[in-house]
Amino acid sequence: MSEQLLPISAQDVMEAASRIKGAVNRTPTNHSKTLSDITGASVYLKFEIFQFTAAYKERGALNRLLDLPKNTKGVIAASAGNHAQGISYHAGRLNIPATIVMPEGTPFNKIKRTEELGAHVVLHGPDFETATQYAYEMADAENLTFIHPFDDARVMAGQGTVGLEMLEDVKDLETLIVPIGGGGLISGIATIAKHINPNIRIVGVQTEAFPAMKEAIDGSSLKGDNISIAEGIAVNQPGKKTRNVVRKLVDEIVTVSERKIEAAIIAIMEIEKVIVEGAGAIGLGALMQHPDIFKGQKVGIVLSGGNIDSRMLANAIMRGMARDGRLARLRITMMDQPGALAKVTQLVAKVGVNVIEMRHPGNLGLYP
Repeated sequence: MSEQLLPISAQDVMEAASRIKGAVNRTPTNHSKTLSDITGASVYLKFEIFQFTAAYKERGALNRLLDLPKNTKGVIAASAGNHAQGISYHAGRLNIPATIVMPEGTPFNKIKRTEELGAHVVLHGPDFETATQYAYEMADAENLTFIHPFDDARVMAGQGTVGLEMLEDVKDLETLIVPIGGGGLISGIATIAKHINPNIRIVGVQTEAFPAMKEAIDGSSLKGDNISIAEGIAVNQPGKKTRNVVRKLVDEIVTVSERKIEAAIIAIMEIEKVIVEGAGAIGLGALMQHPDIFKGQKVGIVLSGGNIDSRMLANAIMRGMARDGRLARLRITMMDQPGALAKVTQLVAKVGVNVIEMRHPGNLGLYP
């Protein structure tokens, strides 16, 4: 297989690693004994949540920014959040003005954080594709350099440094599980990983809500509903360049349900004591939903980001507790007389559970 036919090479990734060294964190790749015991695979986690912006996107953003001519007027990007923060942070460090176009439904924490890092944020359109088109129009009108979040060779090479570090730290990994939105991360990782070990297995993961890359590669028609907790990979149009890399170097693409993504977020929080966003948890979600295809293998999983909206996280935790039987809702009919409610709470206490919320019909305005 000739790397020359692809938009990036292993050499590009190694050069990116040299260029960004010292400006991004070399995050750890740690073995998780508990997750290994639960899943039946030997699980190694790459903690990209420990980047300054809590996501791997810094790598590609910085590698692209370092390639700009010195007379650049400014840069513009379209992003649901993590690419925006990566551009904003490193553009600020390099004294390059940055504008970010975000879809109107972007979580508030990502908008606020991007502005705090110094970028000018423009909200436009209902989805990533609309925001991207508007960013292109602004780039032309204001003579700005557009930096694509995934379909750019320098960005892809920068993201590939994640895989390079994983294989430097754990040389005998047999499988890498990598989230896919537009395909920049998996393109970079697959390029360097297959160069280092041609026999390594690369498995891409998409949410069932946004299976665009899988549909493009294998011709399936999965018809996702475009509603996902993993908004970081909520992409309906994968890149053209990334699609070529994925087609040649990625062994398989699997999809994961929203329920499993939420379960993975909670598992990582409770077991590893860290917070990840939906896109960051989807690799573990794949391992949980498809255990048979990973059983007994030495598996590397990228925890790609940790920027989850607090309300989204709270809702995911509550739904997860309900699914696990740790949270239940009871509807009880009783006489409206003194002591009746006390008897109910005494019975609840006897079985060793607690009441976290109570509603009475009178409080809901059902009775006059």
